[in-house]
Amino acid sequence: MCGIAGMFDTRGRREPPREIVERMADVQRHRGPDETGFHFEPGVAFAHRRLSVIDPTLGQQPLSNEDGSVVVVFNGEIYNFQELVPELKALGHTFRTHSDTEVIVHAWESWGEACVARFRGMFAFVLWDRKRETLFVARDRLGVKPLFYALLDDGMFLFGSELKALLAHPRFPREIEPECVEDYFALGYIPEPRCIFRGAFKLPPGESFVLRRGDTQCRPAPYWDVRFTCDNRLSVEAASDELVERLRESVRLRMIADVPLGAFLSGGVDSSAVVATMAHLSSEPVNTCSIAFDDPAFNESEFAAMVARRYGTNHHVETVASDDFDLIDELARLYDEPYADSSAIPTYRVCQLARKRVTVALSGDGGDESLGGYRRHRLHVMEERMRTALPLGVRKPVFGLLGRLYPKADWAPRVFRAKTTFEALARDSVEAYFHTMSVLRDNQRHALYSNAFRARLGGYSAVEVFHRHARHAGTDDPLALIQYLDLKTYLVGDINTKVDRASMAHSLEVREPLMDHKLVEWLATLPSDLKLRGMEGKFIFKKAMEPYLPADVLYRPKMGFAVPLARWFRGPLRERVRESLLGERMADTGLFNQSYLQHLVSDHQSGVKDYSASIWALLMFEAFLRNVAGDAVQPAALGMAS
Repeated sequence: MCGIAGMFDTRGRREPPREIVERMADVQRHRGPDETGFHFEPGVAFAHRRLSVIDPTLGQQPLSNEDGSVVVVFNGEIYNFQELVPELKALGHTFRTHSDTEVIVHAWESWGEACVARFRGMFAFVLWDRKRETLFVARDRLGVKPLFYALLDDGMFLFGSELKALLAHPRFPREIEPECVEDYFALGYIPEPRCIFRGAFKLPPGESFVLRRGDTQCRPAPYWDVRFTCDNRLSVEAASDELVERLRESVRLRMIADVPLGAFLSGGVDSSAVVATMAHLSSEPVNTCSIAFDDPAFNESEFAAMVARRYGTNHHVETVASDDFDLIDELARLYDEPYADSSAIPTYRVCQLARKRVTVALSGDGGDESLGGYRRHRLHVMEERMRTALPLGVRKPVFGLLGRLYPKADWAPRVFRAKTTFEALARDSVEAYFHTMSVLRDNQRHALYSNAFRARLGGYSAVEVFHRHARHAGTDDPLALIQYLDLKTYLVGDINTKVDRASMAHSLEVREPLMDHKLVEWLATLPSDLKLRGMEGKFIFKKAMEPYLPADVLYRPKMGFAVPLARWFRGPLRERVRESLLGERMADTGLFNQSYLQHLVSDHQSGVKDYSASIWALLMFEAFLRNVAGDAVQPAALGMAS
């Protein structure tokens, strides 16, 4: 696991300034503390920060082919590299290392752009072929590993594992992209391919592109997509057996490492299944790490301990105080872009704990998306039955009115919180799911923005992100459609971003067996009633794991990695919230309606309503302004009247 960065002159062979390239590498030191490597030639510069995991002795990067004409920098793991080596040797290639990186250069020589289709793993890499004068850029299918890039106005192409690598270049323009502000306050993250700074991009999952001298723009194109056919009519028993075998294969591949290996164990179904599978594959006790909370409402460590005892793992637990909110500024610097998932705090802490014991940790991320495990999946399918029964022309006025009139009862039991349901029923399927996923709903964002910023957006709404992906979903199955949307948006922009930055902050490599693309492809063939049956999400996964995990782990309510935001903002963070949201910095941007900010803060702190999610998003945006953006967010820079 590593950090990569570099420059490519699309207009000629200008020498990239060494001091800038070194700075681009140095700001990502946390991603690779073991070694630094560089490659310079006319018009090309690569930098690599290495976390040694596979072949620590010989696997240094940048790495080249036999004659040095093909050079690569690579972040991630190619899990099937051992299978590809004999095939590439038979084609005449000579290997000097035992690393998966060397497979990439020889695969490019033999298969060109199609090489990515042969790789099974998590990866982001940039490859230079001197003979073809070609730069090849690729990212893994599920977006586990990140890649940022920009083409400057002087024709210099920049890339890096994190946005801070691009920010290290003095010519990189720190201009905020207004539509990304709308995306952020709707979703809590900036979805691919855009970036908070205009002119910078994230390479979307499953896409690659070629850049040659003289190219004036980058044109990423997909090399992979998942298809939810839902037509694999297996019995429950057959599907359970095959799922166990496929999980076992995926876990086995991810246990290959030349450094200490372990796993996160939250006590939920997914991480517990991964640990159980590791225990069956390992002759030694598995190293497991858990975070406990001193607030019982957020603590599920007893379930993690139950699994640890069953499999005799070397289990390590640390308790996190319920007032662990000192990371706000650190998170802003770590994520570079505004990022509003508060579970980033416990994720940061569990990665910190794991790194004390291991260098590589397996996680259970990705299971909910492919197996229908979120509560919102169940609610959406229920709502869809009513949307199907009544035409939109009837639903929109009736349920729209009910949604406006029904009070927002955050304090009430879930069964009485009908406002969100009414609002969802007044929309079509895609817009309803977007509404469910939004941090601030449409009416809240409309009230939040200043008149000038609303005018600057010109009618743009973040729902367009969901519509864009829905057009490629290739399914009208209600569950499959929103699973596809999750895989393209939430999984990449929220979950994978959170885990990558939190783990890399501690130089920890995290591997996700449930995001193996072959497993994801197979799960997409299963009928939705094998994933969601009645009110039971992840039905087939739980059935498959019954012989391996306690019923209390499999069939208890999902808890999640939550923190007590509502209490923080009324208690220990009360004054910080007021200073951050109502201070000059937020006012000076010209983005916000100051009276609405006052309303959010006052109503939350007085206990009238729970606006904790909205306040956290605003708090993290203000932290981004202070720690990353500087003067980039000003009315004039956003094309608004000052």
